[in-house]
Amino acid sequence: MSATYELRGDVAVVTLNNPPVNGLGHETRKAFAAGIERAQGDAAVRAIVITGAGKAFSGGADIREFGSPKALAEPNLLSLIKLLEDCDKPVVAAIHSVCMGGGLELSLGAHYRVAAPGANVALPEVKIGLVPGAGGTQRLPRVLGVETALNMIVSGEPVKSELLASLPGQKLFDRLIDGDLLDGAVAFAREVADRRPLPRVRDLKCAHPQGDAYFQFARNTVKAMARHFPAPARCVDCVEQSTKTKFDDGMVYERSAFLALMSTPECKALRHAFFGERAASKIPDVPDDTPVREVRKVAVIGAGTMGGGISMNFLNAGIPVTIVETKAEALERGVGVVRKNYEAQVKKGKLAQDKYEQRMALLTTTLAYDDVRDADLVIEAVFEDIGVKEQVFRQLDAVAKPGAILASNTSTLDLDRIAAFTQRPQDVVGMHFFSPANVMKLLEVVRGAKTAKDVLATVMAVGKKIKKTAVVSGVCDGFIGNRMVEQYIRQALFMLEEGATPTQIDKAIEKFGFAMGPFRMSDLAGNDIGWAIRKRRYVEKPQIRYSRVADRLCEQGRFGQKTGAGWYDYRPGRRDAIPSPLVEQMIADHRKELGVPPRQLGDDEVVQRLVFALVNEGAKILEEGIASKASDIDMVYLTGYGFPLHRGGPMCYADTFGLFNVVQAMKRFAKNPHDDAAFWQPAPLLTRLVAESRTLT
Repeated sequence: MSATYELRGDVAVVTLNNPPVNGLGHETRKAFAAGIERAQGDAAVRAIVITGAGKAFSGGADIREFGSPKALAEPNLLSLIKLLEDCDKPVVAAIHSVCMGGGLELSLGAHYRVAAPGANVALPEVKIGLVPGAGGTQRLPRVLGVETALNMIVSGEPVKSELLASLPGQKLFDRLIDGDLLDGAVAFAREVADRRPLPRVRDLKCAHPQGDAYFQFARNTVKAMARHFPAPARCVDCVEQSTKTKFDDGMVYERSAFLALMSTPECKALRHAFFGERAASKIPDVPDDTPVREVRKVAVIGAGTMGGGISMNFLNAGIPVTIVETKAEALERGVGVVRKNYEAQVKKGKLAQDKYEQRMALLTTTLAYDDVRDADLVIEAVFEDIGVKEQVFRQLDAVAKPGAILASNTSTLDLDRIAAFTQRPQDVVGMHFFSPANVMKLLEVVRGAKTAKDVLATVMAVGKKIKKTAVVSGVCDGFIGNRMVEQYIRQALFMLEEGATPTQIDKAIEKFGFAMGPFRMSDLAGNDIGWAIRKRRYVEKPQIRYSRVADRLCEQGRFGQKTGAGWYDYRPGRRDAIPSPLVEQMIADHRKELGVPPRQLGDDEVVQRLVFALVNEGAKILEEGIASKASDIDMVYLTGYGFPLHRGGPMCYADTFGLFNVVQAMKRFAKNPHDDAAFWQPAPLLTRLVAESRTLT
């Protein structure tokens, strides 16, 4: 039953019961409405309490119905709220744990609200590109005041119930209840059972003393912070209406804004990302109830930048870590960096001193592989060389306990070869973290040919515990992210040879919305890393055309920020990318040697060649089964490569641009005599989808 009905003497209790967060799906709404009507029709009932079962009051809309006709089927959420408001018996909402979105809007239809301490209260619709659609922008300002309500609506962030209850003049909560919430709510319901008239949030006055000036300030602030997203500004508009118009007119305005935003590309992109993040944890042949292995102790091989960052993820989650190194100096240096990172957080007030000390107390170090014998999970984070990996995994195979998971942080190498260095390939998996590993959200989980299903399920659960977005990839050179980015970089380098500059290319793609362009990104990561990969990859695959201009840069020792010079020049202690006349001359000389006459490239061409290179390679990855769904590829690029969130990832953007148009652009690029015509043959999947009028996502 998706809502239950219970009598506690003269008080009826209607409880939402749709796990895990009591989403307001159609069946739940019908059962809830039936419970309210039953209480209304029972002369012995003097008051009604509404609440949620389990670990939530309500998380709002049922995401399984999002965007479907069921979401609007009667009774819809607006009808439920009206049902509560029109009830002739007092309705008390007993709020606990999670009260968000439509759940909060439902509670605002009740006559009274009581809450347990610690409940998370929010209207998070802005995070999927929408304004609240069931009166949130009209009712919340009436109970919390305009400024508090607007801050909550524009940010979408949860606020604790006890903080809201402490605000002067707030009318959201009538009482904060310690102890048993339901007992307290029933007692409160009896107290107010005979009070009349019944208070309604919609009848409260709403105003701001500075009026127009305040809302203009709010608009300017929102515009600066969310320039790619229309929803925050529309939230300001809707809240302003709550102060300037009658309640019903404000509701019409809010609904109009909600429906208009629903069809914007930004909203579609945000919803795609929202669902894509949840879908990433679903692996087609690994059931949700697959048993997982216990991970109580972790060992990390290597105390470098990656090893230290990886270790911090586990320390942050309260999991003990042992770092293994071959030299004491390297170990000391690595732990020093971890300490320095935590101290910086303490200094900025982001981490309490006692938490810092607790985390460091979980860290142990050693120079002996024997000390990882009791580790449940061992993550190798050593130099990206198959010979070095072989040494590490043979040693781990000899000392790790049976059932321990052996993971490699490799970014490009063949995981099946690595697994074959052990007598337990079923226990080997890739855990590719992105730098800085303690900050970046993406975790690429690489599934080898023999990786056991319970190992995969365990690593996905571990990813969630350390707050990563874990995406599964099959085995290929570069997996999902780096295999695609190779084509992105190839195009950037071809365009240098044709007449563009690093600055022009970076600015064009950054204007499109990328966090940074390919050349600033390469300077940050270290140009020598790409150089090493090219030396290996193009020796193994000499048939692949590539520009050698980046090799010339590296031959001059210009490895990026760490050497003070890369595609750009850098001043000591600063990260500003300064265009380099030396590099531009080097590119011009290289172009001359090739006999390529320079031409002017437009920004549209720059962006399309970079982005559609990702799309074409991504389509091949999908067709080969390296990624199981297009949204997984988008999650890799949104969380690991700085692809603009408002565009939803390369595959989502291709759908928005139109796959027919994408394929036509690829055919144009194939005619460019300096480009790689073979690469620009559209992936068979794209050709098929265009022919069938279908999309990638």
